[in-house]
Amino acid sequence: MKIEHFEDIKVWRDARALACEVFEICRTEPLNKDYELKNQMNRSSGSIMDNIAEGFERGGKKEFIQFLYIAKGSAAELRSQLYRCLDRHYINDQVSHEMIERTRDVSRQLGGFLSYLKSSEYKGPKFVHEPSVSYEGHGPDNES
Repeated sequence: MKIEHFEDIKVWRDARALACEVFEICRTEPLNKDYELKNQMNRSSGSIMDNIAEGFERGGKKEFIQFLYIAKGSAAELRSQLYRCLDRHYINDQVSHEMIERTRDVSRQLGGFLSYLKSSEYKGPKFVHEPSVSYEGHGPDNES
């Protein structure tokens, strides 16, 4: 699949869905009253999708890789925050497990995309005569 826009990237779409789920969890009591933690969770979940988008739009392979690493770090940050929610009894074991697994899935997809980009000849559209990125592996743009 040829990726022309960041919205074409599967891991961005999955990160967007994850951010929506986090927002819904943050609306539930008693988490909705822990303003600091819920704000941190909303920021870190949004950071995953935002950094994928920003890195892609920078137009260069090196910048994209840098921003994908930042997105991967934000996924780890969110996972840690979900453990805090569990420890504070804001979410139950089932919700915690599901959300942590979704976060791990996004992180795995980011890792796969990073491996692909690092080994590809792709330089980025800001370089003259450079084709757009195309990734036929598992994760970022396929419904694997």
